Amino acid sequence: MVMGVGARLTIGSLKLFNVSLLGVLPSRHTSPPTYISIDRPQPLLCSSVSRLIRFGSGSAKKRAGQRRTMKYSKEAKPERAGGGGSRAVPVALVFLFLCGFSFYLGGIYSTGRTFTLFDAAATTRTLRVPLSTKQEDSAAVAIANNNEEEEVEFPECPADYQDYTPCTDPKRWRRYGNYRLSFMERHCPPPPDRAVCLVPPPAGYKPPIRWPKSKDQCWYRNVPYDWINSQKSNQHWLRKEGDRFAFPGGGTMFPNGVGAYVDLMADLVPALKDGTVRTALDTGCGVASWGGDLLARGILTVSLAPRDNHEAQVQFALERGIPAILGIISTQRLPIPSGSMDMAHCSRCLIPWTEFGGLYLMEIQRVLRPGGFWVLSGPPINYENRWHGWNTTVEAQKSDFDRLKKMLAGMCFRLYAKKGDIAVWQKPLDGAGCYDKLTPVTSPAKCDDSVDPDAAWYVPMRSCVTAPSAKSRAAAKQLPKWPQRLSYVAQDRVSAVPGGSASAMKHDDGKWKAAAKRYKALLPALGSDKVRNVMDMNTVYGGFAASLVKDPVWVMNVVSSYGPNSLGVVYDRGLIGTNHDWCEAFSTYPRTYDLLHADGLFTAESHRCEMKFVLLEMDRILRPTGYAIIRDNPYFLDSVATIAKGMRWTCDRHDTENKENEKEKLLICHKMLWSAKST
Repeated sequence: MVMGVGARLTIGSLKLFNVSLLGVLPSRHTSPPTYISIDRPQPLLCSSVSRLIRFGSGSAKKRAGQRRTMKYSKEAKPERAGGGGSRAVPVALVFLFLCGFSFYLGGIYSTGRTFTLFDAAATTRTLRVPLSTKQEDSAAVAIANNNEEEEVEFPECPADYQDYTPCTDPKRWRRYGNYRLSFMERHCPPPPDRAVCLVPPPAGYKPPIRWPKSKDQCWYRNVPYDWINSQKSNQHWLRKEGDRFAFPGGGTMFPNGVGAYVDLMADLVPALKDGTVRTALDTGCGVASWGGDLLARGILTVSLAPRDNHEAQVQFALERGIPAILGIISTQRLPIPSGSMDMAHCSRCLIPWTEFGGLYLMEIQRVLRPGGFWVLSGPPINYENRWHGWNTTVEAQKSDFDRLKKMLAGMCFRLYAKKGDIAVWQKPLDGAGCYDKLTPVTSPAKCDDSVDPDAAWYVPMRSCVTAPSAKSRAAAKQLPKWPQRLSYVAQDRVSAVPGGSASAMKHDDGKWKAAAKRYKALLPALGSDKVRNVMDMNTVYGGFAASLVKDPVWVMNVVSSYGPNSLGVVYDRGLIGTNHDWCEAFSTYPRTYDLLHADGLFTAESHRCEMKFVLLEMDRILRPTGYAIIRDNPYFLDSVATIAKGMRWTCDRHDTENKENEKEKLLICHKMLWSAKST
């Protein structure tokens, strides 16, 4: 990993790594480096020098034999080989000097900018590098020799970046195929194409309306899109009223309002009323009216929608304080473990459920908990009365409905209830007799054990039925209702964490209760209506979210895709979350979270992810006037504070709840509201 381009960085931001002109070696030592590297230099001489200079002497064949000996023999003494040891060191130094000089010249000629390694006063080293390979704005990198003057400054992104979603960027869609709309899945830009700048807010942006008032309205200027308002006006998704959007709770399949729609659903599924259903997935969520209504009923919904021509469906949800994430059921698994959701829902979401051998139904079957429900409204449900408005024939809709029922029955679902426009299927709580009839060669096929059913980060969907293990079925039968399940531990889930156990989770909960109390003392906004959307960026058991369960917040729990996959534990507790790799951008719009909590994130990921890019991503998704609580080793906090200042954050350092712990401190940062220069 090399130092990224386009920022005004200092030696403090490079403490994470030992860096040389020839490469970068990840390090977690505390000694500061004395060299830096330039991102993507153009070596003008190294390739030719490497063909001319060789260590030692003798024929090429003899040298090759020596190299083989050096590579494979532990006892070989290369300095004694061929009698060339006396020349090895000087030639090596010449080689290093010429390569270093070529990198120096490459930096000059590839950027067309001044490159000064040492100034006349010998007090500061200054580099000028491009913002990225596609942006020509330059930023100075000042590195003080005594490490006292640390300076970081990031430029503003162009105005059209105000809704920039790096891994689901419509500007890049043409690079990817149309098969099953896979171009709408995550496709993150390579490091040279990353934007190294601060995403600006829209003109006229102001702090969001506070919860619970925000459930029904948001500022127009914060999400200035009229497409849904003009195209869906007859369905009452939203309407513009002066300086704000109002959300009356309408939708394609609930003309009488989402409240009446959910009331009918609750009559069909009593589990919606008694705490049995706590977590839900809404595919093709629109503006998340369904998920918003369920919040008042004690149900947390992950509202899922792609970035498409509906313009910011997910952003409308998050702006109002409703959980949502960018995503699509296409070729990759959803970033959710198996057996996690109590309910999944599709209200005319236009997903072709019966195509591709029922592949999309199999993904719903994977993420549903044993005993969970799948709710479908829209085609082909109630086709007898609705087919006239669907641009189809009654015969075609009847055929589609029959095929749907057959596929679900083959996956061991049963038709639980059906009334009007709503049909409900239930995944069996046990179903051993049905699953035992499936094999890898039946239709539908039963998944083998070659892929972990919980693995969900860039894992292709499989055209097979995920049969829950005996332990999973037993755990589902024992699962308490909400809120008692908050302290529930399924042993097969918690064992995924090294040292994981019920007592370890209880200890973790105690730690986060004390931490939350300390946070609220330092940050009074936490626990008030100033903070609604919270993300725990590096959780294990979801303990921080559990400590806030009585506050007017919801928490997106993020479990590292490169660590123990404990996300199933989080869902078992009645909380929600996702897998993610923080070396990449998160699947959300800019300005969507009020508070970011990072516990040990930089310690855990410093060997993989560049701190600058992680912090720029935090800035992108954090709302202006939002907060970040960074809990980490003081060694990393020094560098974080330097970069945060360049992002126009103000930060204060504090002790944790354990003031005697010198290995862990807090950095509490506040993001300022600023206006783009170009607006």
